[in-house]
Amino acid sequence: MPDIIPSDEEMTDLVGESLYDVWTQLNALIEEKYDMERLWNKGGKAWKYEYKYRRGGKTLCALYARENCVGFMVILGKNERLQFETDRDNYAEEVQRIYEETKTYHDGKWLMFEPVDTALFDDFMGLLRIKRKPNRK
Repeated sequence: MPDIIPSDEEMTDLVGESLYDVWTQLNALIEEKYDMERLWNKGGKAWKYEYKYRRGGKTLCALYARENCVGFMVILGKNERLQFETDRDNYAEEVQRIYEETKTYHDGKWLMFEPVDTALFDDFMGLLRIKRKPNRK
């Protein structure tokens, strides 16, 4: 669906310059470690755009954009939650808090972050490593 792929200008206008910077840095970090299909979609009711990383039909994570806001979502299934819980003290308090406050569904916890800077990027990459080992050197 090429009609929904926003240009850099559209993204900057939507989320603002500093958040667009966060968006591009996070994408660069993910793409440095993971070779994945990348899919643009409409963002549903809450978001204007969804940018999803997937491989072999499995989603690694998704980034979202709406006015003055970007989102980073990772879904942790049952075994992945156990792995996170074992290692939770190595994550920032904010990541632990969001984990605690997120409802658990039959298919896992849908963790949604709204980063305003790069402070939690190491933690985001840690969550992604729980889901899948990086496949790029």
